[in-house]
Amino acid sequence: MNYDTLVLGAGIVGICTALHLQRLGQSVALIDRDGPGEGTSFGNAGLIERSSVIPHAFPHGLGRLLRYAANRRSDVRYASGALPRLAPWLARYWYHSSPSRLAAAAQMMLPLLERCLDEHAELTREAGCAALVRQGGWVEVYRDAGELDLAQAQATTVGALFSLDFELLEDEALRALVPSIEPAVVGAVHWRDPHSVSDPGALVKAYAALFVARGGALLRADAMALRQARDGWALASEQHGELRAANAVIALGPHSAALTGRLGLSIPLAVKRGYHMHYAIDERSVPRLPLLDKPGGYILSPMTRGVRLTTGVEFAAFDAPANTIQLDRAEALARRVLPLGARLDAAPWLGRRPALPDMRPVIGAVPRYPGLWLNFGHAHHGLTLGPISGRLLAELITGHAPVVDPSPYAPVRFKRG
Repeated sequence: MNYDTLVLGAGIVGICTALHLQRLGQSVALIDRDGPGEGTSFGNAGLIERSSVIPHAFPHGLGRLLRYAANRRSDVRYASGALPRLAPWLARYWYHSSPSRLAAAAQMMLPLLERCLDEHAELTREAGCAALVRQGGWVEVYRDAGELDLAQAQATTVGALFSLDFELLEDEALRALVPSIEPAVVGAVHWRDPHSVSDPGALVKAYAALFVARGGALLRADAMALRQARDGWALASEQHGELRAANAVIALGPHSAALTGRLGLSIPLAVKRGYHMHYAIDERSVPRLPLLDKPGGYILSPMTRGVRLTTGVEFAAFDAPANTIQLDRAEALARRVLPLGARLDAAPWLGRRPALPDMRPVIGAVPRYPGLWLNFGHAHHGLTLGPISGRLLAELITGHAPVVDPSPYAPVRFKRG
């Protein structure tokens, strides 16, 4: 079976890459061991995040570092046994999180973020799933007056710098927007540009269905069998025989490092683990918009299945068993924000955000590997940037003029060795 391109990974990034390649006239096979949107794309907070223009950075400053060193926070937790292996990556992450490098990373990510809403809007219209997406932004809530003052000052600065639409909410205005908010919340920042999704898994499956409806091949196979062939790339599969194509795209999210490492590439990918849990809530208390407790490091999102609490970051071994400590801490705080009922899931869902230490993804060609392309490492912005990242890479593969300058995301920035 011959195609122009094999896209490995049927998450949001891989599906959008396949759709855009298809739109530009290519025959595409989209390959995954599982169904579309069943990994990280399924379990996120459902934000199409236009307003988070400053990347999630490693804390700088002795005071902040000491607070995190105690390992008692809900926003970031680490498994001490995993630190020796993670230390080199964390050191690079800390290096790139200095104020000057963080500001540079924000500018490099801005062209992608500026286009995220329009790119999703086009796909939701074509896929017939626009009803899954709500407008109105999300609300950043605070339980401490001092933290609220600092956050509102920062919002004023960042909002003006990047032309973001926001509103500072004090007690009365906040409760008009979120009537069920608990008394412990003293104020908020309402970021009005972003959109949110009531069922991220369903959105990704709708995009995949659009790809198939337009003639794309959605195949089950093990991407780890990819090999370089004389005329491009080949992948052996039990059900479909040997798949061949001139191009292969690695868009396996957190699993990308396993394949790039096997091929001899040195891409410093790590995972930021996170959990979610759904909660029952009285229908009169369901918030209209997602709520972010930034100090607590979690998001409460209204979903088709109750309210989803999505935790912050856990640094642990890739395959370490799930640990409920972080979720339990976040839940205790969340019950001071919304009147949550019982847990609805038998066990917490565990996901892995694929992250690179310089806080931007790899999108582009691999030097010395003709026809091999990468599209992963979107960290907290996979759902947000899937469509624009897929469009950018499709344009590079097909030789069209790229929608944005691709150089900040080029894999060549990571030297081999």
